[in-house]
Amino acid sequence: MLYLIIVSLLWAPSFGLVAHYLKGVDPNFVAAVRIVLSLLVFAPLIRLRRMPLRQVLMLLGLGALQFGLMYVLYLQSFRWIRGVEAALFTIFTPLLVTLFNDMLQRRLSWLFLATASLTVAGTAVIQWTELGRNGLLIGFVLMQLSNACFALGQVLYRRLAHATGKSDSQLMGTMYLGAAVVACTAAAFSFRPETLTSLTTQQLVVLLYLGAIASGIGFFLFNAGARRTDVGALAIFNNVKVPLAVLASVLIFGDPVHWPRLLIGGAIIGGALLLNESGKHKRL
Repeated sequence: MLYLIIVSLLWAPSFGLVAHYLKGVDPNFVAAVRIVLSLLVFAPLIRLRRMPLRQVLMLLGLGALQFGLMYVLYLQSFRWIRGVEAALFTIFTPLLVTLFNDMLQRRLSWLFLATASLTVAGTAVIQWTELGRNGLLIGFVLMQLSNACFALGQVLYRRLAHATGKSDSQLMGTMYLGAAVVACTAAAFSFRPETLTSLTTQQLVVLLYLGAIASGIGFFLFNAGARRTDVGALAIFNNVKVPLAVLASVLIFGDPVHWPRLLIGGAIIGGALLLNESGKHKRL
């Protein structure tokens, strides 16, 4: 669980950094840079010749799904929805993690489902805004497909990582390679040379942090944590970043916040985590 706490802290300022420093930059380009930098961090640890071809292909596909396709769908949703709406629509990820895990195990875990639902409710309290306009359906569907890619990737990684018997650092480089193929392909269709020349020093530093730290180290720690904790805690930690991100936006960027919502929503998420921990002795 320590890994999941650390990565939640690493991800907390990411939303504010993107909103304040990368506004107007091609989002497909940003996604590709983040994934490529992640790949560069772990490239020295890639050992393709030491793994069976089947495992290599599975890791490439899993990275393409969990990181590459997830980013592409997420960014495409912004054609129809606003940033605050995209943040709101991510709250269903804990439920998807729980449901995918139950489907693979062919059973229904009521405790995991209850704690994931509490997490969704707590995050909704923090994030909910007036959605009084039409045309959200396409954006909503794209966001849920993005959530599904990330959620299914977490669940499959837990199973695949245990099956390979290899360390997370050895596996993640191959996954980032698969993700880079998808992200760079998507970026190729919208890339313009002036995007590179117009970047400021601040934007380059932000991209470096988002790519090497938030995405590279962050996804590594998240998957490592997913491998070492139960599905209930994993589902909850998919939304722990939300109250932390709101808090970071206030403290670092001076953004306004509705404090009662933040405190109530954070308390509900904390209660879901406590409920999950207290129910461990009842699980199979």
